[in-house]
Amino acid sequence: MLTAGSRRGGRRPDRDNVPHMHLIVPFAGTVSEAGQQALQTLALPRLQTLLARLQPAQRVGSDAYSPNAPHELALATALGWPAAADNALPWAARQAAALGLDGSQPWGLLTPVHLHVGTDSVSMTPPWSLQLDDAASRQVLEAVRNLFETEGFGLHHAAPQQWLATHALFDGLATASLDRVTGRNVNAWLPDQRSARLLRRLQNEVQMLLYTHPLNDAREAAGLPTVNSVWFSGCGRLPAGAAAATDLAVNDSLRMPALSEDWAAWCEAWQALDAGPIDAVLRSGGGEASLTLCGERFAQTFAPAPQGLWQRLAGRWRQPSVHSMLEAL
Repeated sequence: MLTAGSRRGGRRPDRDNVPHMHLIVPFAGTVSEAGQQALQTLALPRLQTLLARLQPAQRVGSDAYSPNAPHELALATALGWPAAADNALPWAARQAAALGLDGSQPWGLLTPVHLHVGTDSVSMTPPWSLQLDDAASRQVLEAVRNLFETEGFGLHHAAPQQWLATHALFDGLATASLDRVTGRNVNAWLPDQRSARLLRRLQNEVQMLLYTHPLNDAREAAGLPTVNSVWFSGCGRLPAGAAAATDLAVNDSLRMPALSEDWAAWCEAWQALDAGPIDAVLRSGGGEASLTLCGERFAQTFAPAPQGLWQRLAGRWRQPSVHSMLEAL
């Protein structure tokens, strides 16, 4: 958690004793035309001041169509994992290890979702729109459990919208993250590796089983989206010697508005972020923290660098274009 640095007796805090913090901000930028227009209305004074004190460092990502979102690549890089736009990133194994399970085994995330069938495409509605509680999630999991266990999968309930599964085929299997697929045509994001054929068959069987499940009858009567499929993501096994990375903080406040394409709410979240966590970095002095801003194509890290008097003065005069920087992510 970021904490503001303090002064006692007019003395600066001992920077050698201040822990380094790395703040990662997903969905700081967007490729949406409407989102970029909304961006132009934003005033982010604290971010502008902070960027003048930091220097551009590592940049990761490629385009808006790679399986891994830039913020996932940035976090994986910070954790010391081999990170590339189309690598398998083992988020499921990381969560399994946090729950006391064996993260060295291959794991995958299973997310219960609603797939909307349109006239010419099948799209994924935002998973949080399901409003699944713990009891309903477990009910759905038990309904599909036999389909998976007869194929050798081990299933674990981790959260209402997050199940964990272990199976050998998850080892090194690159899959598109939920943040890539939400609101989009899922066909372009289905894994096409031969080893994923079983997953695609299971996905079809889940859809057929849930189509007539009593839980969905009750959900329809209540005006809620049905749970009609699952999505596989975050597959793989933890790399040996994976870092704990206790100095990392990920602020997800921009994620839901961006994926919902609610740009007014996105702007409000950005302003709160600027007044809160970004301001906290500034109050700490800015020299003990790194900042990674992530869009749909790239994640750009800004890091402190040793500076003399002239560099510090030049930093005050330098006015980075925040809007241009965010547009390029």
